[in-house]
Amino acid sequence: MRSHSIAVLPGDGVGPEVTSAALAVLDAAQERHGFTTTRTDVPLGAEHYLATGELLEDEAVEQLRGHDAILFGAIGSPAVAPGILERGIILALRGAMRQAINLRPVRLYPGVPTPISGLTPERCDLVIVRENTEGAYVAQGSTVHRGTPAQVAVQESVNTWYAVERAVDFAFRLASERRGRLTLCHKTNVLVEAGRLWTAVMEEVGSRFPDVETDYVHVDAMCMHLPVSPERFDVVVTDNLFGDIVTDLGAVLQGGLGVAASGNLNLDGAAPSMFEPIHGSAPDIAGRGWANPAGACLSLAMMLGHLGEGEAAAAVESATAAVLGELPALAGAGMGASTQELGDRVAALVREGSAPMVEGSLMSQLARVMAGLRQPS
Repeated sequence: MRSHSIAVLPGDGVGPEVTSAALAVLDAAQERHGFTTTRTDVPLGAEHYLATGELLEDEAVEQLRGHDAILFGAIGSPAVAPGILERGIILALRGAMRQAINLRPVRLYPGVPTPISGLTPERCDLVIVRENTEGAYVAQGSTVHRGTPAQVAVQESVNTWYAVERAVDFAFRLASERRGRLTLCHKTNVLVEAGRLWTAVMEEVGSRFPDVETDYVHVDAMCMHLPVSPERFDVVVTDNLFGDIVTDLGAVLQGGLGVAASGNLNLDGAAPSMFEPIHGSAPDIAGRGWANPAGACLSLAMMLGHLGEGEAAAAVESATAAVLGELPALAGAGMGASTQELGDRVAALVREGSAPMVEGSLMSQLARVMAGLRQPS
């Protein structure tokens, strides 16, 4: 029987609640689809930091490195200054585990309300591939004359051919599994040097994928086109900072941050990939059962696809979509059920295999892309 080793990082706020719901779904997927998992809880987050002063220590890195994947809840607390946990744990994890890609699906499921007037599920099904280790997030910078009127802050942005090529190659592979369209999103008219590198990589890698149609859009234009005509896009590849911004806009289209999923992908198998909902820790509602677990469940589906469990991944996505489409509200008491109860509903559909399958499932596509990357060259 296939077995996968999972590190579980519930984190802070609503993180433990949505993670518990997702693990109930994982239990059902195992029963239905014939694989097993071993799970290790790892205490990283605000509570651990406040108690120990530790962020991401070398010992934790080595512990996590021994797993096949990481399932992450949420991180953040009003008791910890902004930036400490985000840089000291999340960004540090992405770098230590060489998670080259941040993968963000933007899909509106049937029955899910969206603030975009007239938008239908048929028009909203795209994936954003964000380079995950460089750009403005390399944490290199300096400040001189601090505390004086002459204070100057310099923040560097770094783009290497190596990292950009990995992101672009993955995006082309994914586009080949989908509808065969890839868009580069950047700001080449202002960020000339970085834009020239990204464009050159697109041209070189694109020569290996003649069946994929390519185009380009400035990031500011992307922010206009995405809510107005998302059907224009299939796979979008972009840099770290632009991707961080544009994917949150994409989450609005699909119903809000609470239903959005993400994966931080290690592409060479040297370390585990990490999967997490993007909604944050929401400490104001922690413990009340008001957090929607859909983002965590869809992140679980991405994890299963990444691990090669394509059928289970598609089943979890389909069950989550079915439950989402029936909710009277997407968050809070108006959902009509608690976080765990919604997770149990998704788990029941997975266990029964009764949810209508989502056509063109990214989760199954991801399984095929990763299988191709793992093949010996």
